[in-house]
Amino acid sequence: MDIKVILVEPIYQGNVGSVARAMKNFGYSDLVLVNPCELSGQARAMSSHARDILENAITVSSIEEAVAGCSLMVGTTGITGTRFDLHLRVPGYSPSEIKERLLDMDGTIALLFGREDNGFTKEELKKCDIIMTIPTSEIYPVMNLSHAVAVILYEFSEMEKGSNPMADPFDMKLLYEHISELLADIDYPEHKREKTDLMLRRIFGRACLLPREVQTLRGVMRRMQKRSDVESEQDDNII
Repeated sequence: MDIKVILVEPIYQGNVGSVARAMKNFGYSDLVLVNPCELSGQARAMSSHARDILENAITVSSIEEAVAGCSLMVGTTGITGTRFDLHLRVPGYSPSEIKERLLDMDGTIALLFGREDNGFTKEELKKCDIIMTIPTSEIYPVMNLSHAVAVILYEFSEMEKGSNPMADPFDMKLLYEHISELLADIDYPEHKREKTDLMLRRIFGRACLLPREVQTLRGVMRRMQKRSDVESEQDDNII
């Protein structure tokens, strides 16, 4: 399975170097840094024999750039539940549970890791298809960045590319936009739309849709929109 490790605004260069080392330990090399701290001697020292991964890391200025071309965005956090529920419970899946969902799938998975001090914002987590959390003690649930990367990559290290291609990221974007259009067309309560958009994104993210499934869903929605338009015209004629 193609895994892209994305560090969002890391603040300690030693952690970035340690992440590169963990990636090499488990056979991964695709590292992307979003607005990272300065990387100098300490980062190189902590990367040890994985300096090539550190030096070849791609630096971008936004999460959108970092996940370009990825089939699935997996956001990692040590805090779940009410803090991020947005009036909607956000389930946090363990690495083994997500691995189970990805069996026999083919695509590029973006593993996003947040800032060492504040993690992700709510808005950033909303962009993710799935939320991952490592089962830890409730006494101290937040792990060191490089340790969390190592645990997850160990879990994924034997996951092979499958035969079922995941839907193209662009097609998934169109699907989500289509859903928003449909909610507006059916006069879905405006104050509930954001929550419903997020809920549906979570559902489809967990489902790891195939290309044909995305096209079928969009076909169904188009028929619903046409029927809604016809009924609206009929109501106007009656008036």
